[in-house]
Amino acid sequence: MPFINDQLAHNEALNERQRYAKLAARRSRFRFEPEVVMALMRERILGQDRVLDSMDDLLYTLKADFNSPDRPLAVSLFLGPTGVGKTETVRVLAEAILGSAEHLCRIDMNTLAQEHYSAAITGSPPGYVGSKEGQTLFDEDKIKGSFSRPGIVLFDEIEKADKQVARAIMNILDTGKLVLSSGNRVIDFSNALIFMTSNLGVKELATKHQAHKNSGWFSGFKRSRSDQEILDQALRKHFDLEFINRIDRILPFEWLGEERITDLVKLELKHLNKRLAAKNAQLHCHDDVLNFLVKDYQSEYGARDLRRHIRRQLEPALARAMLEYEESNDFTAELELNRVLIEPSS
Repeated sequence: MPFINDQLAHNEALNERQRYAKLAARRSRFRFEPEVVMALMRERILGQDRVLDSMDDLLYTLKADFNSPDRPLAVSLFLGPTGVGKTETVRVLAEAILGSAEHLCRIDMNTLAQEHYSAAITGSPPGYVGSKEGQTLFDEDKIKGSFSRPGIVLFDEIEKADKQVARAIMNILDTGKLVLSSGNRVIDFSNALIFMTSNLGVKELATKHQAHKNSGWFSGFKRSRSDQEILDQALRKHFDLEFINRIDRILPFEWLGEERITDLVKLELKHLNKRLAAKNAQLHCHDDVLNFLVKDYQSEYGARDLRRHIRRQLEPALARAMLEYEESNDFTAELELNRVLIEPSS
């Protein structure tokens, strides 16, 4: 009776999780349930099981609420190629815990590529314009969160910022406090989850895997020990050891394998239908349309490449159909002569 045994084991594990959740609810000030948050993340973030397992650990540790008051709740660095879900993971986390993906404090480090931009983080020094006001890019309300909800901070593409800018946030990672250059203001990060994303090491990994592919024994983008060494070396080359040592979790994201691409397309179409719901409309796609959307997928561009295909190949045809058939709310997409054709469903 293998099926029954599997079901019994599943039920036992579920009951154990529910028991832990009830205990955590009595002990914790945080009003979110880790299993509910993780259910949404596993639905929306595909092909990153190891990362999500680590996020599961982070959420239960956070929920238990015995964190040090002298540092951020957690500091995590997401490594990996573009379009695999690094930023989206943080956005989905914010949506699940805070109610909206827009409630996080996101700093685009790509805009801080020069040394003098460190003032955008720490504020202008005394004597300079804005020093008395203590102006900074940080949104303090989003950083502080509340008694029952953590703040969420994202330093996106951390490697793009000047190294002096990175050093400016090192005290945040260590003490959970940022004293502005004026000396008259302190921003408190002790109730915040801090995330950073980076593409460091990705080019080196892509070169290695392409060489293996050309040699004929390429078996897919499966992370190996040598891959981890490449990432570690790239990190040490770019960041000071003191900076790296302040990070709790360094989590490599995987390239999205071919087996996940159709699932990603279905997920993007689900998002599209959510937007269409505001127009009381919905779209159904035949399998040949799904295959058409994934056939030119390029792994180095990740999910963003799929979104581009949908915007170019699907959305214009859908827009024309909606405007032409104003009385219809239900549409079907089919492939005709290598072109998407959308008409009202019969």
